[in-house]
Amino acid sequence: MHEIDPTLLEGDDGRAALATRDIGALYRLLRRLGVSQREIARLTGQSQSEVCEILKGRKVRDVWVLERITDGLGIPRARMGLSYGDQEPETLLAGEEVDEATKCRALLATCSATVLGQAFLGLGELTELALPTDQTLPSRLEMSHVHAVRAITEQLRGVARYYGGQADLFGAAATLYTRWMQVPATDAVTAQLAAGLAELHTAAGWSCYDSGVDGTGCFTRALRLAGQAGDACGIANAAFVAAGTLVRNGHPNDALKLLQLGQFHLRGFAPGRSTPATPRSDDSRLPTVIAGLTLNSATAYAVMNRPNQAKSYLAEAREGWEPPDAFLHASMDRATAGIQLDLGELDAAEHYAASAVRTYGESHRKDRTTAELLLAEIHLRAGDPQGLTLARHAINAVSTLQSVAVRRQRLVPLATALEARPGTDTRELARIARKIATRI
Repeated sequence: MHEIDPTLLEGDDGRAALATRDIGALYRLLRRLGVSQREIARLTGQSQSEVCEILKGRKVRDVWVLERITDGLGIPRARMGLSYGDQEPETLLAGEEVDEATKCRALLATCSATVLGQAFLGLGELTELALPTDQTLPSRLEMSHVHAVRAITEQLRGVARYYGGQADLFGAAATLYTRWMQVPATDAVTAQLAAGLAELHTAAGWSCYDSGVDGTGCFTRALRLAGQAGDACGIANAAFVAAGTLVRNGHPNDALKLLQLGQFHLRGFAPGRSTPATPRSDDSRLPTVIAGLTLNSATAYAVMNRPNQAKSYLAEAREGWEPPDAFLHASMDRATAGIQLDLGELDAAEHYAASAVRTYGESHRKDRTTAELLLAEIHLRAGDPQGLTLARHAINAVSTLQSVAVRRQRLVPLATALEARPGTDTRELARIARKIATRI
């Protein structure tokens, strides 16, 4: 048997299992249809013991494992809402396997366990995620392998900054290179590899968010790998990036908890503080990570309509850090513009959004387009006639990106701002913006 006949899964049980990503139910259905555990394991690249555990109730939450299972069984990824091609994903049923609150608690539990040595009471934890076992591994690791992981991460990050999305590419790289942790190496090389992999998984988690899929598993693995490496900056960076996704997905309280854990871990080297901490003071990443934690705290407070805290954290972030490159400088300005917009400070928001648009280079097309959408919304809210032209340009630009997050997060408020303006042209442009925003 080479693959499962898709027609065997067209009944109510099969459709429900696929729609809710219930792999246990899917495997039990296959068993009833006469497919052995051994055959399921062979097709999906799992061990028989893994298949047995799933049949007994172990949940499969990692998107990359889900993709490997669907591919192995010959099931179109879109049947589980895992692809964005010609076939549209089916609507998830009410019983989806993990709700947003559970994911937030799991992420916080992993972060607190990594930072404090124990999870917050009642937060729970994620099941350890399985990885494929069919790739050929090196016989021994050297520092050249670590450099390769870091180079691949940077290359993929560049692709994501231009096109947006790229969860599939990041996921494939993270899956492959994490298996290198099984290969013999010196303790120093293993620690450096774990730190590099933490950075890769953090970037993969963000790309999942940008692609419109769940990246919780990537962030939890990044935290564990950074903890294994003893990389305090890596832990704080994963917390900072994960918190950014929580703020934008409507969970600012949970984001603040993650950010506070990250700040706690680095507080010994924050400006004006002298408490001992784990990270090396000569780590070049330290100022950027501290600034990111502080800036995302300002964003969370602004979203929660707590202007005093938002302004305080924003001032601390901007005064205590000089961005080392143009991309980070533009990103700081773009985030500042978003905070000022949330606070109703339109003049300041316009200044920083315009600065971000000017500073982003051609290689950062996705981020520049995000800033352009923000700038257009600011002009529309201020009643500036130029807002319509800016909005039309930004909508055309975002329609060519693969970023689901940018479409959802920036096009909806832009459409709302357009709908508040009179005229047939603005209403039609608002309609187009909302249509693109809902496109998967």
